[in-house]
Amino acid sequence: MPQIVKEVTIAASPELVWWAWTSSDRVAAWFAPEANVEARVGGAFELFFDPANREQMSTKGCIYTELKPKERLAFTWKGPDPFAELMNRQAELTRVVVTLQEENGGTRLLLEHAGWGDGDEWAKALEWHQMAWDQVLGSLKSALESGEGQLCCQPE
Repeated sequence: MPQIVKEVTIAASPELVWWAWTSSDRVAAWFAPEANVEARVGGAFELFFDPANREQMSTKGCIYTELKPKERLAFTWKGPDPFAELMNRQAELTRVVVTLQEENGGTRLLLEHAGWGDGDEWAKALEWHQMAWDQVLGSLKSALESGEGQLCCQPE
């Protein structure tokens, strides 16, 4: 099964990186312009890339599936609107796992995105997410290291 694996080292403590993924205000500073996250298993992991339209370009309905403070978190994931027919059926959502490890005073972050299907459309969705996760993790790194994170995947 295909899987996306990304790794980045961030000059910030695992605690700060953890809070960046588990606080609505902090998620909104680097990932999406509006976020509704409830850091508990079964709690919301909802990002709104167009806050004026919460039904589209969002992860509405996604949830945290695992939380091990300052070490590991996981959540279900919905793709952007071009891949909604393929990726956004509630019973078949893809899954993202983020693992944090203290390393030389910073944090090594490993992101694994699994649950991809087969076929040309899935391959396009996977390719798009490869690019998007690079942007997202770059924004997280920038936000935590310099306070200048850029929101990912903003609508044009």
